[in-house]
Formats: sequence, C-alpha cells, structure tokens
Amino acid sequence: MSVQHVLLGALEARPMSGYELTQLCSASTRWVWSAPQSQIYPALKTMAAAGLIEGTQHQTGGRTRTVYSLTKAGLRELREWVGTPHASPPSRDALDVQALYFDLVEPAAAKRVLTEFIAEQEAVAEHAAAHSARLLAKDTELFKERIGHRPATEHDRMVKLKAHVFAGQAAVARTRIAWARDGLRLLDET
Repeated sequence: MSVQHVLLGALEARPMSGYELTQLCSASTRWVWSAPQSQIYPALKTMAAAGLIEGTQHQTGGRTRTVYSLTKAGLRELREWVGTPHASPPSRDALDVQALYFDLVEPAAAKRVLTEFIAEQEAVAEHAAAHSARLLAKDTELFKERIGHRPATEHDRMVKLKAHVFAGQAAVARTRIAWARDGLRLLDET
C-alpha cells in the first residue's frame, strides 16, 4: 500500500489541492490513512509525472495553488489496485511490544499504559462509529461530492461499503479495549 492509492481514491471524489489532501490525511482527522505533508507532495509530483493525475493552477486569495484531478489512467490504476488482493503488512504495534515486556515494570506502570490506551481506543471507536453513522445518513462532505458524479443507483451501495470500513474500525477499537481490560485484570492477579 502506498500513499499514491490513498490520494487516487480521495481524488476520485473531486479535485483537491495538496493542502486539502494533507488535511484529509492528517492524523488528527482519524481518517483511514494518515500521511505527513512530506510524503504527500512528493507523491503528487510523481503521480503527475506518471500521468495518473493532472494539476491546474488556481488563484485563491493572492496565492497560486495547484489543484489535482484524477486522469483516466489514474482511475484505471486505482480500480486495478482496489480489485487486487494484497497481503497484510507486518505488525509494528508499539503497544504489543510494551505489553510483551510488562513483566519488567511495576504493575501500576503497566496499568497506566493500558488505561491510557483504553481511553484512546474509546475515542477511536466513538469517532469511527459516528463517522459510519454520518456516512449512512449520506452526510459527509466528501461523500456528497463523490455521489455528484456517480449514478444515483450506486449511492446506497457506495454509502454502505464506506460506512462498513468505519464500522470495522470501531469494532477493532472495541476488541482492543476488551483485550486491554483483560490485561488490567491479569495485572491485578499478579
């Protein structure tokens, strides 16, 4: 998986500037993928050079911004990638490594780590579930823009599939909360 496919998918909804794409992929939005500006802008240049997107200059408030849009080649690339099975990436979860070595610290320290993780995951679950509900209500800006160029007969299918992704994120967060609570119980037993 590369940032390229994330950007192609976002641009399928509507043309966007590098700034808008950076905001969408900001970790603070808790979208499906986060990427820093340092990855997005070089990817946009590479994608433009490959003919997957094209940029047009727009004047806004005295500034010139490049707004990128998907080309037919970019849409083909996106569709090919989406329709191809991909192996899951190797795990790199810092909490799993911490938990593996909880026996090296006092139970109170390990409990603090798990308690903070639970609070974080509760926020993730709440955000993801709320976003899933907004999608099902067809009430997100990006979805509203995306359906503008897709046949109405596809709208319900699109919204259900997109909401399913965020419902999955909420389910994973809830599972991780249950796992962390089990860890707290184990720490109390020792």
